[in-house]
Amino acid sequence: MGMLTIRDGAQIYYKDWGSGRPVVFSHGWPLDSDAWDDQMMYLGERGYRVIAHDRRSHGRSSQTWEGNDMDTYADDLATLFESLDLKNAIVVGHSTGGGEVARYIGRHGTSRVSRAVLVGAIPPLMLKTEANPGGLPIAAFDAIRAGISADRSQFFKDLSAPFYGANREGATVSQGLRDAFWLMGMQGSLKGEFDCIKAFSETDLTEDLKKFDIPTLIIHGDDDQIVPIGASALLSSKLVGNAVLKVYPGAPHGLVSTHRDQFNADLLAFIAG
Repeated sequence: MGMLTIRDGAQIYYKDWGSGRPVVFSHGWPLDSDAWDDQMMYLGERGYRVIAHDRRSHGRSSQTWEGNDMDTYADDLATLFESLDLKNAIVVGHSTGGGEVARYIGRHGTSRVSRAVLVGAIPPLMLKTEANPGGLPIAAFDAIRAGISADRSQFFKDLSAPFYGANREGATVSQGLRDAFWLMGMQGSLKGEFDCIKAFSETDLTEDLKKFDIPTLIIHGDDDQIVPIGASALLSSKLVGNAVLKVYPGAPHGLVSTHRDQFNADLLAFIAG
């Protein structure tokens, strides 16, 4: 575990486990690097160096008033790559983390990255616009802002249900998993998490996706209630050259946990392929 100081003085917490080819993970909102522990343990035991950071204003990183936007997130990730001198890395992004990965490649290229994985990821654009009619209306994101402003703790408790599909008939999602979601959310900064809603909903990543020039795996659940597949993975897979799309039938947004074994196996196969 380490702490990286960024150019503006912010400190970014990160985990760095094992040795071998590096695999770098970027988490979703409102979580932190702990959301990747299952994958880090799995790959670390199989000879990979696994690295995950808490995005600024999330988890154990600095709670900055400014800089809670996609460009800064991507630049923070670039600083992590440079500081650890990572090369030939696989970069994996879930949800907002998928947007961070896309913007990182759009701004910094792929000189240090050889493969990318986008999981339940937000690109190309979540917000409904004239050019993106399949997106969600701004009212949906205003409701999230209102929810965390009024009672963040209860909002995260409630959000954990659709996040993991616990509100579906026959679901077997544990209370422990939902509690872990709540805890990670509550560790972050209210200001940073509030600002991040705009970052993940209104940042257009279309041009960033077009700059991908490495093998890319896109995984998405077709019952994702947070980032609907139609305006995300189905579009991204057409924008990214050399992309492979895997759709998990019935899987929710938090499939890295609910479909852990399937996801881990697919991730390992793609990395080793």
